[in-house]
Amino acid sequence: MGFHLRREEVLDGDSLKAMLEENPARAAQAVLLAAGQGVLEAQALLGQILLDGQGIEQDPALALRWFRIAADGGHLMARNMLGRCLEHGWGCEPDARAAAREYRLAADGGLDWGLYNYANLLATGRGVAEDQVAALACYRHAAELGHAKSMNLLGRYLEDGRFCPADLVAACEWYRLSAEGGDFRGQFSYAAVLADLGQIDQARGWLRQSLAGGNLKFLRVGRQALLAAPHPEIRALALDYHQRAALLGDETDQAALQALVA
Repeated sequence: MGFHLRREEVLDGDSLKAMLEENPARAAQAVLLAAGQGVLEAQALLGQILLDGQGIEQDPALALRWFRIAADGGHLMARNMLGRCLEHGWGCEPDARAAAREYRLAADGGLDWGLYNYANLLATGRGVAEDQVAALACYRHAAELGHAKSMNLLGRYLEDGRFCPADLVAACEWYRLSAEGGDFRGQFSYAAVLADLGQIDQARGWLRQSLAGGNLKFLRVGRQALLAAPHPEIRALALDYHQRAALLGDETDQAALQALVA
């Protein structure tokens, strides 16, 4: 497949994705060209590939600059990513208060990721005063927009009856939607509900999907939860979680695996 740097190609998101998969360096040239010509979507994408080092030398500080340019042009995901950079210190000093302002702007624009990230800060009191009711409202809004991670967190509020009336039926439905949407935490939550209902085979299937997609922090928590499960078929999966954590983690994870199999 040949690559051309025509402006109309750069404006085609599907073409850009194909280019990034097949020839990241050439795709980066196309993105640079379009970003310099003021194409908003390309400016946001340039920030992302600079942040990831995809087809171009990784440069978080320059990524931050392009996210800001695109955000000032009205690109909501760039606004959200600007918040991510500020929250985590990518290309700058961490600044949770500034991150919260950017997330709030993205959330006010109706972006699901902006709602989710702003809710996380509200729920933990980072950069803003803690406000669980407002966090719940943001998670609910994002969930209703189809955001899988927010669906799982909304399910937790509903299951626990935290800052809202408890509703186990609604919680289960949000967990199911989160799981089907690909969120590994939602898959774990839904599996727990299915196990409580005695649907062990279905629960094990979702737990395996959760295992495949989960990060190290999640695996460490998940393996302990599985060890405490009342069903032996569910407890048996704790070994798989320990093994995966040992592969991704450090000596403490390897020691935890050895202690389990000893």
